[in-house]
Amino acid sequence: MSTPLTDYQTALIDLPLAGRVFLEGPAGAGKTTAASQRLLRLLKEGVPGGSILVLTPQRTLAAPYETALRRSRLRAGGLPSLSTAGGLARRMVELFWPLAAGPAGFADPDRLPTFLTLETAQYHMASLVRPLLDDGYFESITIDRNRLYSQIIDNLNKAAVVGFPHTEISRRLATAWEGEAAQARVYTDAQECANRFRSYCLAHNLLDFSLQVELFWRHLWPLPICRDHLIQTYRHLIVDNLEEDTPFAHDLLADWLPLADSALLLYDQDAGYRQFLGADPASGYALRALCEQSVLFAESLVTPPELQTLNAHLARALDQPAGPPAAPAPPAAVRAALHFQEDLRFYPQMLDWTARQIADLLEEGASPGEIVVLAPFLSDALRYSLMERLARLEVPARSHRPSRALRDEPAARALLTLVALGHPQWRVPPSRFDVAYSLMQAVDELDLVRGQLLAQIVYRPKEGAPQLTAWERINPEMRERISYVLGGRYDTLRLWLADSMRKGEQPLDHFLSRLFGEILSQRGHGFHDDLDAARVAATLVESVQKFRQAMVGFDTPPTAAAQQPTDGSLSPGERAGVRASLGREYIAMVEDGVLAAQYVGAWQEPAARDEAVLLAPAYTFLMMNRPVDYQFWLDIGSRGWYERLYQPLTHPYVLSRQWDGQRAWGDADEHAASQQRLYRLAAGLLRRCRKGIFLGLSELGEQGYEQRGPLLWAFNQVLRQLATDTNTDQGHV
Repeated sequence: MSTPLTDYQTALIDLPLAGRVFLEGPAGAGKTTAASQRLLRLLKEGVPGGSILVLTPQRTLAAPYETALRRSRLRAGGLPSLSTAGGLARRMVELFWPLAAGPAGFADPDRLPTFLTLETAQYHMASLVRPLLDDGYFESITIDRNRLYSQIIDNLNKAAVVGFPHTEISRRLATAWEGEAAQARVYTDAQECANRFRSYCLAHNLLDFSLQVELFWRHLWPLPICRDHLIQTYRHLIVDNLEEDTPFAHDLLADWLPLADSALLLYDQDAGYRQFLGADPASGYALRALCEQSVLFAESLVTPPELQTLNAHLARALDQPAGPPAAPAPPAAVRAALHFQEDLRFYPQMLDWTARQIADLLEEGASPGEIVVLAPFLSDALRYSLMERLARLEVPARSHRPSRALRDEPAARALLTLVALGHPQWRVPPSRFDVAYSLMQAVDELDLVRGQLLAQIVYRPKEGAPQLTAWERINPEMRERISYVLGGRYDTLRLWLADSMRKGEQPLDHFLSRLFGEILSQRGHGFHDDLDAARVAATLVESVQKFRQAMVGFDTPPTAAAQQPTDGSLSPGERAGVRASLGREYIAMVEDGVLAAQYVGAWQEPAARDEAVLLAPAYTFLMMNRPVDYQFWLDIGSRGWYERLYQPLTHPYVLSRQWDGQRAWGDADEHAASQQRLYRLAAGLLRRCRKGIFLGLSELGEQGYEQRGPLLWAFNQVLRQLATDTNTDQGHV
């Protein structure tokens, strides 16, 4: 049953269809709900669905519009398009490629391009940068290679969406740097890598995100035939989360809005969580001047008065501007919405307290799906420790950690170990530890001790080729120790791998799909009722599929042999060789620590929202854009809530349109940006909470160091103020 609309939501929906409206307000004020209902009104009034475009900065943020369309009873017909600005650029490049390929400088403009994901872009970047690392590039910094590749790509992306030439990246970064001179060499190295990557893409018709944007904006959008096609196709625009989008999207809208029949722009106040990806709230808010009507939704439909009052107190503690709440709550009510325990010294004690509090909430009738556990970074150790504690209390839980290296996901590592075992001809034998761990993941109820024992007995790398021993060949004493039930499940897996080998080489994504569907998801095997593992498996299959599709222009992968375009003349044996090369290259890419691209399936909510407690990084939860009843903020003394990630090759503020580029970025700039970022993070979380906040406190953090971060300091300030206000109120009684 849907929630009734407010009067101001109804007023917005009923505005005349023509014209441009700018709608702003805090998160939770009902803006997206009103916009989705206005979308349905457009369709009911006879506006063709194909002429409506819903634009969001991230595909997953369009989910409310998809849900509204799916639940509506509209007659069959054209559906509105749901897209991102980057998605529009890609579609236009695909459609008008012949008009742009030559002027843009591609070596083979008559051949269709290959579009790269973040993962495949990192793969090609790695093939170029590895030799340079051996020559001494980046020797003055210590950074994982996957982070190095991704930051160079991030610089190219920022140059494209902000609108400056990619050749100016190092100059901008060096101008803003005021530390040691050695860092300037790092920027020069990063610029050289970016230049080589761009030349490589032009030579091989590869389109990463930055080239897609530049190709569209510089070569297609100025052409009347391209501009008219887009503007005439989409006469009605609905743009959500404008503050999370990039200057490229805002510039596109600035040209488009005056020519559209109608437009509704939605802007969240005190947001802009994607600034590290190029989001620019200031340039988004500037579009307000192009709209005939401005509407404010000031009242929150989610956050109760006590949490709104808490937000105002936090703003003052962090020296950030924030208006007073519409209905201030008394200090006692604000204090009652905050839950914490002060006498916890060690980090594990905080986790024990968190698990017990969650179990108590469920006993009191709370739904697991209305509880989230948040931290600035959700490490493997934290995830495992907390999931283990919740499992002991029989609390269902799941986690969501996007943009992690694929190799860091336990389920993905287990799957890829089984891939190596199923392809001994690749001669990439996994370690015995990885085999033991993958068997534990694949065989239900196989514990660590028996998993290690089984791996020690059955795993015999022979001449570099991994092999598994049959269960019946193990001596009876060992079979008794492991148990015949678990041994039977192991042998089912081994026989499946052996049968797959006999069938010959097949695309890796096909192999993984069959392995998951025919074995691992079945009863008695580890992924049978593990939703997290199923999500990771689906992401891995999609990743492999896109990698294979991105490599269709090469007979052999670039890092394995010289590039030669395919002409369709390969024999079956040669094609099998290419598939084998691709499989080995993918395994090598994952081992190199490639960061995962964004996959919509990984962000989708389970069919039953009430089935599990969610563990996630704080910013990830914000970008899911959904409210919950209870939030747990872990380790609030950590500086991770306040500090930016260490990124020696890039800088989200310097490489933005709001930085003048004429001076160095100093400590005062960093402090001001961090204070603003911390407040926006806290405010965003509070505005997505209905009932209460639980603060995870411990004197010592995860690494054993004393915790005294700015968020803890701010809450101490707030609690002192609440105590003072309470005493003042009592004095008046």
